[in-house]
Amino acid sequence: QDSLSEGPSESLPFLSRCVLELSITRGHKTSTSMDCMAEGIPDFQYAEIHWYRQVPTKAPERVLYIGVHGVSYDHHSYRTKYSSSKKGTNVCTLTINDINSNDEGTYYCAYCSYYHKVFGSGTKLVVSGKLYKASSPPANSEILQKKLENQTTYVCLIEKFYPEVIRVTWTDDEKEVTDNVVKGDAWQSAKGDDDYSIASWLTVPAENKDKKYYCKYEHEEQQASLSTQGMFHLLKMDFDLLL
Repeated sequence: QDSLSEGPSESLPFLSRCVLELSITRGHKTSTSMDCMAEGIPDFQYAEIHWYRQVPTKAPERVLYIGVHGVSYDHHSYRTKYSSSKKGTNVCTLTINDINSNDEGTYYCAYCSYYHKVFGSGTKLVVSGKLYKASSPPANSEILQKKLENQTTYVCLIEKFYPEVIRVTWTDDEKEVTDNVVKGDAWQSAKGDDDYSIASWLTVPAENKDKKYYCKYEHEEQQASLSTQGMFHLLKMDFDLLL
């Protein structure tokens, strides 16, 4: 989550998971909805929630905002493309109609007040071609291990998923681990299909070799957690190719 704050930090609203999904995959001529979950906003039904769309190489563009008087659009043509509503005490929904390839991009919700502007992490809308390909969860995931004299390296390998949007994190029993973590870019299968794979590396000092770590991933179709205390696939040739 990104935030810009000019006022006292203790009053900063917190958008915990602005958009539930990392990505949404849809075909042409369909519709979809995405939810923004907002926490810490007083009088949510009266608050203004803004929706932005960003395409590669361009700055985010606001498409609408919703407040106590309903929805206001930034361009008259957006009235048939987008709609928005609020549900309950903390959910704001954006609906996109008659989807086409021009709608592909990342959508963000934001809360704005006099002192603060807080953006969520965003959802990527993936628009499939004429031959619609549905999203699919990883077909395989595993942790590989390589021990050296003064350190141990774990590789979390996640294979054959679509679309390529995925979040991979390392944690211990208490919190997320960010030191000595390297996340590679997703790569496509050599077979030429649309499936993707990704690897993430964690290196720990030798004194932590018996400590339990977890590789967690979030994908459009699945969430899972793998433990370093599980079974390792020590195929040296395959492992070395990943290093």
